[in-house]
Amino acid sequence: MPRQVPLPLPRAKAEAFSRDDFFATAANATALAAIEGWRDWPEGKLVLVGPPGAGKSHLTRIWAEAAGATLLPADRLAETDLPALAAQGAVALDDAAAIAGQPATERALFHLHNLLTASRGRLLLTAASAPMLWPVKLPDLASRLQAIPLARLEAPDEALLSAVLVKLFADRQLAVAPAVIAYLALRLPRSLAAARSLVAALDAEALASRREINRALAAEVLDSLPEAGQ
Repeated sequence: MPRQVPLPLPRAKAEAFSRDDFFATAANATALAAIEGWRDWPEGKLVLVGPPGAGKSHLTRIWAEAAGATLLPADRLAETDLPALAAQGAVALDDAAAIAGQPATERALFHLHNLLTASRGRLLLTAASAPMLWPVKLPDLASRLQAIPLARLEAPDEALLSAVLVKLFADRQLAVAPAVIAYLALRLPRSLAAARSLVAALDAEALASRREINRALAAEVLDSLPEAGQ
């Protein structure tokens, strides 16, 4: 059967990052509880750590919506008006470990930390590892970072990947059998990004080859993706 060239139609909905779209499992329940308890953070600060694809961005957006926070990549901090940023009352810095070894950025985070402490603001830092592992050169900053409470996200478990796959297929208006979902969740890399890539690839291949998304097609596409099927 000849392959059909898929047209770039707006088939999938934009991914949502609300609390209702966050699936709680054993892999993320502790971190979710810490984010939802943000009003009780000691000194108003929290470090959220976890491997890539574990859901840090989603939890950060949930918190930003609840706290009215400003989101900023940490490596842009040195070029930011710090008093104006602190005046927002709540700040989330993504990939905070990127400040380590950058003198201007380390000083900027040190000052932002102090400004938010003085104003009783809130600060959320996200990273793949705990601050004690960041090669921070400024001693006063290092001691402050290591004093911030830590919430840890584990890599997505099979239950979380299954729930995410169901939602991603539904967003594309694709009906996929539960057995296929279970097959994929068991074999996918433990990453939400991998789930997104797989669903997009399956959607494209099903349309191009005019086949339904069954276990056979799922196996073919899964084996074709980098690091999949391992």
